[in-house]
Amino acid sequence: MEGGVVKPNKTEFAECYKTVWRAPYIMRLALSAGIGGLLFGYDTGVISGALLYIRDDFKQVQKHTWLQETIVSMAVAGAIFGAAIGGWMNDKFGRKKSIMSADVLFFIGAIIMALAPAPWVIIIGRLLVGLGVGMASMTAPLYISEASPARIRGALVSTNGLLITGGQFLSYLIDLAFTKTHGTWRWMLGVAGIPPVVQFILMWSLPESPRWLYRQNKVNEARNILERIYPVDEVEKEIKALESSIEEEKQAEETMKYGIFSKIKNAWGNKIVRRGLYAGITVQVAQQFVGINTVLYYSPTIVQLAGYASNKTALALSLITAGLNAVGTIISMLFVDRCGRRRFMIVSMFGIIICLVVLSYMFFLASNHAPPVSVLDSNHFGANSTCLDFGSASNPTSWNCMTCLKASSSCAYCADGANKYNPGACLVLDDVTRRSCLAEHRSWYTKGCPSKFGFFAILLMALYIISYAPGMGTVPWIVNSEIYPLRYRGFGGGTAAVANWMSNLIVSQTFLTLTETLGTAGTFLLFAGFSVLGLIAIFILVPETKGLKFEEVEKMLEKGNRLKFWANYRHNTT
Repeated sequence: MEGGVVKPNKTEFAECYKTVWRAPYIMRLALSAGIGGLLFGYDTGVISGALLYIRDDFKQVQKHTWLQETIVSMAVAGAIFGAAIGGWMNDKFGRKKSIMSADVLFFIGAIIMALAPAPWVIIIGRLLVGLGVGMASMTAPLYISEASPARIRGALVSTNGLLITGGQFLSYLIDLAFTKTHGTWRWMLGVAGIPPVVQFILMWSLPESPRWLYRQNKVNEARNILERIYPVDEVEKEIKALESSIEEEKQAEETMKYGIFSKIKNAWGNKIVRRGLYAGITVQVAQQFVGINTVLYYSPTIVQLAGYASNKTALALSLITAGLNAVGTIISMLFVDRCGRRRFMIVSMFGIIICLVVLSYMFFLASNHAPPVSVLDSNHFGANSTCLDFGSASNPTSWNCMTCLKASSSCAYCADGANKYNPGACLVLDDVTRRSCLAEHRSWYTKGCPSKFGFFAILLMALYIISYAPGMGTVPWIVNSEIYPLRYRGFGGGTAAVANWMSNLIVSQTFLTLTETLGTAGTFLLFAGFSVLGLIAIFILVPETKGLKFEEVEKMLEKGNRLKFWANYRHNTT
């Protein structure tokens, strides 16, 4: 769950509706840039379904877990570098050109993946798409915020967050739509090349950010754009505000001009910034180590681990998680200012921990109650079709479905045709044997096993998303927008964002390996343990910033006071 969230209120949404109705040009700016958020969500979500069919087409991917993890996580690795490159491009060439450059990367990456003759080519395409994701994750909301009227800025920027989760939901729909199409995963990944073309064309006709133009001493061009965004009587006021803001920004940069190591030294030596970084990095790392992206990136695979063999069924059930994630984002936007950041996160973490523990128990039961393997049924398909490990086992009668699948990456389970919970066959994993199994109207399992507990596992995944999305899904980004002094805000937010991406990469690159090493139950229990540590860290290190001005946050961090969990705070209006 990457990207930033700006916190609008109900008044701002109402004002936003009135403003864009009177001046649709503003919405055109926001939605054109917001396609970057849609692409962000689509490209991070689409791989979850495409991976099911990539495994079918490339046997080395099916047999090597690390290869599956690399295909998924390479976009995250690219995003880390893309965010860094995007920051430099934003300042050097402007927001508009940065967005259009990201579109080029999105398009080339999508075409490369769609035409990929081998897994390593898919990895290259994922890396290029990841670079685009990293650039879009910071440039799209920046462009929207700088090209929006101040009074509705939060509402418009929040549309980018909605488009990210909407893009993830759309990716599952597209995956499901192409399940019966020849080429399956190639279409799923290739369709991502259409939105960047649309955005490139739209951005070509749109102006640069007025703030960036003003910083480049192109004052007249900046004024012309502001005249299209603001009423005539407000333009001069906005010009003066822009001038004042940029002067402050330049003065802050002047004190930070001695290089990255000097910035780190100054930041770490400042008690206020140091405590802000403790809080900001804590919530970003905790956001990832609760295991959220295992659900978003591997959702169909987890559904299969829960006992649903069909790729189409796995994708259909995965729509639940994507839809709930989008709903959770809306809930957060409506209630986070009322309930408070810290409280929202702590309640969210309690829900996450409970869901992960119970989910682990469900997978434990599913593993222990897996259908047994029948020697007679396995021999039914012929000696050459029986899994070699099963054929050479000293006590094959003790095997069940999970024993078969864990024995080797070359083993698969063919369920009984009359009742999938009856004893089935442990067979070699190849296309010929798979077709023989399916020809008898049986189900073919390569990940999970038939389970009566599968429905409860899916239900708990849904509850997990409901617990995560409104709290830990969005609030960490809000905290990082409020916790740092002005002159360190870019540095602090960027450092925390890198911590988020790196944690994301670690989790997405190791999930399938963990499921093989610890089992699915053990893996989710491990994430529950990480979540407990995250909860403790949030309780100790993260203060409540609800209703506080930036100056008040600084004073609070300087004193090092711990704010009470259930305390309520009112805006200081003086």
